[in-house]
Amino acid sequence: MIEALCVLLALLAIASLAFLPVPVTRALGALFLAALIFVFVRVGYGAAVGAAAAIVAGGLAYLRAPPAILRRFAFMVPSLVLLIGVTTWLMYLAPGNPFAQEKSIAPQVEMALRAQYGVPESPLAFFQVYMERLLTEGSLGPSLKVKGRSVLDLLLPALPVSLALGSLALLISVVLGLVLGVRAGVRPNSFADHSSMALALVGISLPNFVIGAGLMILFSLELGLLPVAGWGGYRHVFLPALTLALPHAATIARLARSGTIEVMQQDWIRTARAKGLPERQVVYRHALKVAVLPVVSYLGPATAGILTGSFVVETLFGIPGMGQWFVKGAINRDYSVVLGTALFYCTFITLFNLLVDLAMAWLDPRIREAA
Repeated sequence: MIEALCVLLALLAIASLAFLPVPVTRALGALFLAALIFVFVRVGYGAAVGAAAAIVAGGLAYLRAPPAILRRFAFMVPSLVLLIGVTTWLMYLAPGNPFAQEKSIAPQVEMALRAQYGVPESPLAFFQVYMERLLTEGSLGPSLKVKGRSVLDLLLPALPVSLALGSLALLISVVLGLVLGVRAGVRPNSFADHSSMALALVGISLPNFVIGAGLMILFSLELGLLPVAGWGGYRHVFLPALTLALPHAATIARLARSGTIEVMQQDWIRTARAKGLPERQVVYRHALKVAVLPVVSYLGPATAGILTGSFVVETLFGIPGMGQWFVKGAINRDYSVVLGTALFYCTFITLFNLLVDLAMAWLDPRIREAA
């Protein structure tokens, strides 16, 4: 199939970026960053302002940005294009189409609908139409099922809901994971260590929907402290955020434990103790900054897991976030909604990975010097 060949060639092209010389990677990263800025700015302020902003940002990035950051942008744009292509191909492989109904419609009517919404019968043709619309208009297209509404009209009100839920879940997972992991790593093979790792094992073993159902039964049905589902206030966000956070808190706890054990055996920790510093100061002022490096490197995948895992949790708790539109789009074969949701999630995941790179460079000077 020609689509499979195109995907394979795109994967090879993206993989080859890792072997390019540093000057070429810098140039590509700056160019792709300028292209992204142009696409986003021109939608609201016009092509002239977009071009000026792109030139300034691309030039400054090429001259001053670290190679690691530009390398991330060099991979980001081709990855987004590949995501659109693969998602389009998979949607067309699925049975049915956006215009299929219980009663069969005339072929002429289906052709007219395809022409109206820009949905050709070939996935390559749809990919071309979608990319042209995205680059020239900055539009994610109209929804094929919600009449008179664009994809942005559907996703923009749901975006703050998903971001609020994901941010709180990420905060809970980091705080809870660090407390359990550092507590276990400071006293290995103690009761604190075994109890913390037992809790972590439970969190890793149970899937989100089991954790969510258990929290519903305990806090809503048995104790009556929190609402079962819905969205409206802080009482509604606690259970879904905790459901999203617990599996990742368990992984963070294990990473923090191993990092703390390794750091506490270093010579400079023994030197700090020999100076007479209190144990609390040795741990939290000297050891913690290095012990959290594995945790920081995990935050990128953790963010990805929290965002993509919100599909199940938002559906389980009846939350009007982006996950509901992804599920509805997949069920209804609403190609534009599925692609728009996937683009939003992929962009946020890439940006969080970029923030992780910056945090790692700030915490560890060796990484900064290597970059």
